[in-house]
Amino acid sequence: MAWATSRPRGARAKGVMPSHYHESFLEKQESSSQEYRKFWAGLLGCDIFFYPSNRDFQPVEKLDLRRFVKFTDARPPGEHATCFSLVLHNQEVKFKAESVESREVWKGFILTVVELRVPSALTLLPGHLHMMAAVLAQEEARRALQVPSCFLQVSRLEAQLLLERHPECGNLLLRPGGAGGVSVSTRQKLGGTPVVKHFKVKRQGPQYIIDMEEPFSCTSLDAVVNYFVSRTNRTLVPFLLDESYEKVLGYMEADKENGERVWVASGAPGSGPSQPAGGPKKPPPPSIPVPSRAKPPLPLPPRPSQEDHYLTLTDETPAADYVNQQVSASTHPALPKPQQRGERPGQPPKPPTAPKPVLHGGGLARKAAAWSVPTASLVPASITGLGYVTAELEEKLRKRRALEN
Repeated sequence: MAWATSRPRGARAKGVMPSHYHESFLEKQESSSQEYRKFWAGLLGCDIFFYPSNRDFQPVEKLDLRRFVKFTDARPPGEHATCFSLVLHNQEVKFKAESVESREVWKGFILTVVELRVPSALTLLPGHLHMMAAVLAQEEARRALQVPSCFLQVSRLEAQLLLERHPECGNLLLRPGGAGGVSVSTRQKLGGTPVVKHFKVKRQGPQYIIDMEEPFSCTSLDAVVNYFVSRTNRTLVPFLLDESYEKVLGYMEADKENGERVWVASGAPGSGPSQPAGGPKKPPPPSIPVPSRAKPPLPLPPRPSQEDHYLTLTDETPAADYVNQQVSASTHPALPKPQQRGERPGQPPKPPTAPKPVLHGGGLARKAAAWSVPTASLVPASITGLGYVTAELEEKLRKRRALEN
């Protein structure tokens, strides 16, 4: 009876493993402890990714091969024959392979993606050479659609300043040129004196022509960079700003379901633990009302002076609410002429009799303002209920009406 093969529970996939050019276990020497740590390593493009195990999909480290210089097999006494060193422009990394064959295969794949050619000086099997030729075709196709990292949108002067201020980042830089082409800026030291040179690369259809004494044709910008690097015996190094520092904080955590250790990216600082999507939401904090600035009190109307003899009008008859509260001026009778000042009245004058005024809306409207002098001057004394008006008050009212008119 045939049993169907299935993946064990502990190795159940939780994602999609990237399609590396080559992958296997590889030990890498830690710079702090000088001890080797075992990783599952995968080569993709010009980068080597390091995973905690072959069941993990999140790399914990990455090594950029664009600053590759050479390989060295020099080993201190006592180290295994499977060790080799990868010399970069600014560092040296030591590895330990599973076997001598695995060491040579790793070196062959690294040289293929760095030099864009299948190495011939290594002891490799025909099957390995066939796989490296396929990787070479993939890498050339990938670079044909990709702009090199050393290509920057800068001017000639800015390129010179970058190469001068950051010599540890490389000494070869690509920048835009005229007529759709590019320019190559390099900086080297000759006898302690820096020498900066610029080269023109023309664009003719899909081809890039390096303008030299013997023009050289390239299919991509990455091939242009590779031409300058290989022709100068790797003295020229592509300019690449330091990106070795990580931007995301993470840690290893055991999976609650199967006990595997997985890489977990932590949240932003101060954000705290994230709540599950289906859990209860934390109620928002109560809003605190902001006290508004108190408005200043409205100014009170000025109190009347005692010298101005204002009259407070009163109505003896009950008032009612009316729609039209204005009294026609034609119904107001003329007031008697006031007596001259100095004349002593003997008896109070008898108020003249006048026809009863016609009231609009069914009655006389009561004025809301108690201090209204014009209203008092228009209402006859018989309506207001005053028995008489003194001559002195009449004189003051006459003068006020004259000023108002």
